[in-house]
Amino acid sequence: MTVEEVIEAARAQTGLTEIGDPAILEGLEILLKSYADEAKYTERGSQMAHADLVKWMAIRMKIEDWLKQHPDLLDQPIEKPLFVFGLPRTGTTLVINLLASGPARRSFLRWESHDPVPPPRPDELHAGPRWQKMDEQTNIALQYMPQIAAIHFEEADSPTECQFLMTPSFCSQVYESQADIPEYREWFLQKADYLPAFRFHKRYLQMLQANAGGRWTLKNPWHPLYLPALKEVYPDAQLVMTHRDPADVLGSIGSLIENVRKIYSDDVDLETIGQQFVETFQIMIERQDAFRAQHGQDAIYDMQYADVMKDPIGQVRSIYDHFGEPFTAEAEAAMHAYMDANPKGKHGKHEYSLERYGLTREGVHKTFGDYIERYRIPVKAAT
Repeated sequence: MTVEEVIEAARAQTGLTEIGDPAILEGLEILLKSYADEAKYTERGSQMAHADLVKWMAIRMKIEDWLKQHPDLLDQPIEKPLFVFGLPRTGTTLVINLLASGPARRSFLRWESHDPVPPPRPDELHAGPRWQKMDEQTNIALQYMPQIAAIHFEEADSPTECQFLMTPSFCSQVYESQADIPEYREWFLQKADYLPAFRFHKRYLQMLQANAGGRWTLKNPWHPLYLPALKEVYPDAQLVMTHRDPADVLGSIGSLIENVRKIYSDDVDLETIGQQFVETFQIMIERQDAFRAQHGQDAIYDMQYADVMKDPIGQVRSIYDHFGEPFTAEAEAAMHAYMDANPKGKHGKHEYSLERYGLTREGVHKTFGDYIERYRIPVKAAT
């Protein structure tokens, strides 16, 4: 497919024409070239990946059209949004789900990432045709891909990663998760201007909060890559970073990426996954360090994965305390209810091996030694 063909297919789906900021087409063009030259998709995988591009473009058109009809929404502020991030597999999902339990908070829900227009009413956040459609898809995935559910599972109305607010701008780690696409990866990590994606990220949220508002509480493990752009668009953002032994992180993310890429391809190189994510994590750590050097070490509130696992609600309460916000009895009760309904291992045990991806615990600890020491991350010694 070409850029023009993606746009035309989305127009045919929606009957709309407006795509908003044309700067986002740079990423789409590079992505399509990488798909054609590098992705090693099966025929079915290629069809799925290209259909997704049309879907994201169609969502973009629908949002731009809605905002054109309701321009007043762009005057509505997004005050002190809270962003949870960290290297992937460091407890961000548990933290965001507990935070989202608070009745005053508003999260970006899984079904909203696929069918956001029109913006939902409060009674539609956890019910209705769009929720039901995603719930059915989720149950099918649970049946046919239980190994992925054991690694990372989201209900239809669970908080999802806000990188899906960036996929309609074709500037998102989602795409690299699905395929080994070095040209797009190089652009995304080293050359991309992240501001157009974050400006649309905000427009998306401004539309979603039209009828169902609240304090936006979001998560995306990959935010350390683009904190300056996030801060420019959301200058009063509250930032929380989780930390975990990088050896465990790399083994876990390797397993997730392997299983996702195998949906699209029969040719998945495991050692390449290991090498790529070592490099990506080094870049993420360097950039969040640079952000702190500019804005102060306390510009980001740090949490240890080990502490979150020991006392999840207590750790979430520390976020409230850090930002000087009341921790209500209603919020605490909702968090306990969430924990009771979602015991560890509910969807199966996630087992993984670092060595499967050409890595060793000792080697990873050496590579990330400065990071481990600087943030006092508890690590398990090599055996």
